[in-house]
Amino acid sequence: MDGDPAVEPQLDAFSLAFPLPYRVAIIVILAVWGWGLNLHFLHIRRIDVPSLIRYPGRSSSAQLTHHHSTYRIASLLSSVSGLSIVIFWMLTRGDPQRVIDYDWIPMTNLLVIALLFSVPLRKLSVSHHGRSRLLRTLKRVSVGGLAEAKDGKFGDILLADVLTSYAKVLADLFVCLCMFLTSNGSATARPDRGCGGDVLVPVIMAVPSAIRLRQCLIEYVRVRSAPLREATGWGGQHLANAAKYSTAFPVIVIGAMLRNQTEASPGLSRAWIAACLLNSFYSFYWDVAKDWDLTLFSDARERNSPDHPYGLRRRLLVHKPGVYYAVIALDLTLRCTWMIKLNPSLDQISNFESSIFLIQFLEVFRRWIWIFFRVETEWIRNNPVGLDAEDILLGDFQGNKYEDED
Repeated sequence: MDGDPAVEPQLDAFSLAFPLPYRVAIIVILAVWGWGLNLHFLHIRRIDVPSLIRYPGRSSSAQLTHHHSTYRIASLLSSVSGLSIVIFWMLTRGDPQRVIDYDWIPMTNLLVIALLFSVPLRKLSVSHHGRSRLLRTLKRVSVGGLAEAKDGKFGDILLADVLTSYAKVLADLFVCLCMFLTSNGSATARPDRGCGGDVLVPVIMAVPSAIRLRQCLIEYVRVRSAPLREATGWGGQHLANAAKYSTAFPVIVIGAMLRNQTEASPGLSRAWIAACLLNSFYSFYWDVAKDWDLTLFSDARERNSPDHPYGLRRRLLVHKPGVYYAVIALDLTLRCTWMIKLNPSLDQISNFESSIFLIQFLEVFRRWIWIFFRVETEWIRNNPVGLDAEDILLGDFQGNKYEDED
């Protein structure tokens, strides 16, 4: 995807019903529901996610499980936003001018969502400890920080990777605020993704990748300065991982240049396609070979080993082999949604606000699926029962000593 294209000049039916602020809210709420489902399913599979992210366990059986606590806040957020949408529909009745005039309602909903995450409402919202942990992690991650392994490094990496899938949603959040605060502007009008200038939105979209890039470099420096480098490797995979995140920048920059041109440049279009291909296939390879430790891209002997299904690995905790093959195919497909812009008949459809929202949702959905297998991989690395070090594809692995790669 090249970012956020211009859309039709008038509010369409989708925007009348779901203005941009509500679309941002919906995707954020879906993320909370998705995290609850991640925790719940992995708990059923006896994978202890809280221990992996170094989150304190429940002190008694009377306390709600982590996934039920997540469902509680997701239900609260859904109820608040659902009520807000109903009130908005009742007041606007699909009238374009009313939709623009009542933009304060969906913006108030966004404010309430932010308050529910940041204000300690013990009985209604997340627990005090959960809220504090989330805010501390966001603060550290927002500047590319990375905790030590004993302090929850894996949780930092998971959150930062999720943010890369929310890059466009974060940009739309900025657009909402910019339009709302602009004189004679409205957050529910046709989205102006050039609000604030031609540079700000692309910069915001690049921030999550820059965060992960910095985290990878921090990991590389840690490995290089470790007293026993022979046990941790020289950190080459951290540099390779950093290079992967850096491939997002040409896609964003060239895409912004194309949008700002009055006449399309064939050379620039080809450069954008090349940048997208590199980013998509490099990221897909890393998902499969490094994040999930599958052998699909290993040498023929390892890929065809009788010890495991073709292209997979010995221990499969999430589901049966067929599910892994389906997820691999899905990951590749959703990594390449930008290709619809190469089809003249689909290019115009991709410019509709409903299509932009759908593509944002599909990326969040892809990341949700990715989390199941990434957490499973981390669990296996921490609990290598019956495995030798060579069964783990990360070169920095040494017994129970490992370096996180994403």
